[in-house]
Amino acid sequence: MIKNSGGRKLSKTGAHRRRMLANMATGLLLQERVRTTLPKAKELRRTTDHLISLACQGNHREVRRILRNKTGTQKLFEVLVPRYKDRAGGFTRLYRLDRRQGDNAEMGLVQLVV
Repeated sequence: MIKNSGGRKLSKTGAHRRRMLANMATGLLLQERVRTTLPKAKELRRTTDHLISLACQGNHREVRRILRNKTGTQKLFEVLVPRYKDRAGGFTRLYRLDRRQGDNAEMGLVQLVV
């Protein structure tokens, strides 16, 4: 019986989706906010919250395997982990924005909680 326990497919192959979300998570960690379409924003929120919780547990190898970006990993461990060490979860916030003018896609803003 299929339970659909995975995330959204976003019309991408598995490898493309993983790399896209890793790149977006790196951008979010470095700039602390990302503006994208709403389905991608919802998936990005899941990915980033998981990454930050792994980093707070001290799981360096798994975080490096997912991110594959030295500056993003460095900022995560040096700046963000001390900020979120006492927080149980909910490291990101999602705002709904106006629709995009070109194709009327729903837009969202993902930002790290201060």
